[in-house]
Amino acid sequence: MMTSTAIRIAELVPAVPPVPVAEVVEATSHWWAGFILWFPLISLVLCGLCAAFRVRSKLPAWITIGSLACSFVLTILLGNAEDVPERILLFEWISMEWLGGSFVANFALYIDSLTILWMSFVTGLGTLIALYASEYMEPDVGKGYTRFFSGVSIFLFAMGCLVMGDNLLMLYLGWEGVGFASYWLIGYYYRRPEAVAAAKKAFIVNRIGDLGLALAVYLIWATFGTVQYNELMTIIQSGDFSEVYEGWSVKAIPYLLMLAAFGKSAQLPLYVWLPDAMEGPTPVSALIHAATMVTAGIYLIARMYPFFLLEPASLHLVAWVGGLTALLAATIGMAQYDIKRIFAYSTVSQLGFMFLGLGVLTTYGAAYHVFTHAFFKAVLFLTAGAVMHGFAGQLDLRKLSGLRRMKGWRIVAWTMFVGCICLAGFPFTSGYFSKDAILAEAFVTQGPGFQVLGWLAIFTAFLTAYYTFRVWCRVCAGPVHYEPGDELHDDDHHDDHHDDHHDDHHGEHGFHPHAPRFAINFVLVVISVGALLAAVPYFMPNEVEGIKGGWVADMVHGSSAASGIPGHPDHPGSLSDSAHGDGHAHHGTILGMDPHSAMYYISGVVGGVGLLLAFWLHLWRRQDADRLRSWLLSRAWIRWLPVAMENKWYVDEVYHALVRAPLWLLGHVFHAFDRYIVDGLLVDGTSRLPRLLGRWFQPLQNGLLQSYAVTMAGGAVLIVLMMVLMMQFFQGGAVQ
Repeated sequence: MMTSTAIRIAELVPAVPPVPVAEVVEATSHWWAGFILWFPLISLVLCGLCAAFRVRSKLPAWITIGSLACSFVLTILLGNAEDVPERILLFEWISMEWLGGSFVANFALYIDSLTILWMSFVTGLGTLIALYASEYMEPDVGKGYTRFFSGVSIFLFAMGCLVMGDNLLMLYLGWEGVGFASYWLIGYYYRRPEAVAAAKKAFIVNRIGDLGLALAVYLIWATFGTVQYNELMTIIQSGDFSEVYEGWSVKAIPYLLMLAAFGKSAQLPLYVWLPDAMEGPTPVSALIHAATMVTAGIYLIARMYPFFLLEPASLHLVAWVGGLTALLAATIGMAQYDIKRIFAYSTVSQLGFMFLGLGVLTTYGAAYHVFTHAFFKAVLFLTAGAVMHGFAGQLDLRKLSGLRRMKGWRIVAWTMFVGCICLAGFPFTSGYFSKDAILAEAFVTQGPGFQVLGWLAIFTAFLTAYYTFRVWCRVCAGPVHYEPGDELHDDDHHDDHHDDHHDDHHGEHGFHPHAPRFAINFVLVVISVGALLAAVPYFMPNEVEGIKGGWVADMVHGSSAASGIPGHPDHPGSLSDSAHGDGHAHHGTILGMDPHSAMYYISGVVGGVGLLLAFWLHLWRRQDADRLRSWLLSRAWIRWLPVAMENKWYVDEVYHALVRAPLWLLGHVFHAFDRYIVDGLLVDGTSRLPRLLGRWFQPLQNGLLQSYAVTMAGGAVLIVLMMVLMMQFFQGGAVQ
């Protein structure tokens, strides 16, 4: 009896790969789609001209906003096109042929519903974040303002190449491009050692994943003979490909792709760069954490999902890594005090949920959670940035309170509330529906330990609701109290112009926070409304039977990720199984109930309990939270838990001990070997030998005639002695 979806996948996929392939149309009518990429590039060039001409106005911001808005409009227009998927050639890029082989990778666009879904929130949120940054970065006008928006432009261009590329080489170009842009933007405040270290950390850690992607691209080309998406999907469906390198290449490809995705989307063990990325300006954090770079790993696996179905064990690993990352990051976020750092670990945790969804065969759930998360995480980071901007860099939730009672801060407080309820998965919010699609499928899909993963994910959802509202209750609710941050007297990163309003509490030394103005408030309201409306697709009709999801489900259904949609005819869990006799795949249960129905109530109750606990400990009875922490720290048997959580489970220290310190020591050993052995002994030593010999014979060249005569006589004597010795040697040898 086969009752495991995992077993069915392993047996059926090699014979009949469940890959839906739609005919790709070579489009000429939509030639203008290339400007979705060109507009950010045009913005980059114009920002460069602004730098060259030393523009000291907000012109770079308006150039960037206008360019990204045009890309967004074109993306929406492209979404209304009827002929998808389609291929749009922009120009010929790489085309090589040789005896018995070829390699073609043109600069072309691959437009299908998954592309349009991703680019809609990348360009839309990118435009709004740029508008937010036009006000947020005002203190840097005339200094780094142009450099910042140049970085944003190249970031969006690279992300467009990654998502819209027709082939894996274009994806790799965008992949490396967003890595470079993230280094540029995270290290924007290059005079701050923390920002420089964070930029280098992000760049170096991502190189590990990038190596996996480079090897995967090579193996895909060696195995399938092409790197173009439409050709790859057709070949996989036909099963007509060579398993080179003794057959292990097909099995290695998904693991290499997985390594790349784990690096870019911050999963165990490569997640350590993302929390530190908050050292960049807050608009950069919103770009990286919400809508662009960190979703690249999810996009990669969804786009290449048929390759994972060829090696089902890889999906098991994706699910477990995602689930464990979600839990680990949630426990760390619970014990942090920096608002942006809490939201950063929340991003790592939510990305873990998305990978869990991919691993349990719901690409729809993963993509829908990417979509909803892009909105509510953007608004959370942007509200944290508004607080940081107005309170002189203050982000310690222990030193802020009562924002919703302060004049000029109510929009920030309530938009943060919207982001929090969506992140916490409060019933009928967008995060509630997208997260439930993943939680339910963890129990539906049969796999190694998936039931355990499901319960871990539910517990993680409880922790998420708690630490999310821990922030809101501390910062936005309660009595008014605030202390300025370290940037109070920092002319480089703090605007000295304050609003005229006065509050009951003026803070230290008469400090008055300056509330955000129109641009920031407008963006916060728009994205908050978007976060709420992101729940609407769940109630809309769609073409895929068996699930709800509206046009989001249809978007995933129309792409190569369709085989990961529950209820889809090509979904592995829906393949007929003669062992059951009824033609339906075996589905798991939760507490004896259908997971899709029961999860509404379970996640709602769990999230509600976490929310109430946060309100109790951090609003109604704040002293109880302090007593609980003191009690935990006073008990030796449990003290390690809060200490380890506050110190992020010492992961950075482990990395330092096992990776950084040995490499540092090895580097110094090699440096000493190179300096003293290679350079000192071999290179310099060899060059010194002729000079030493010259110094030995130098006294002979003194210019005195009698000395030369003695030398000649001595030389003649030596020659005679040498000849005598040689004659004796040869005569002795002859006698023997």
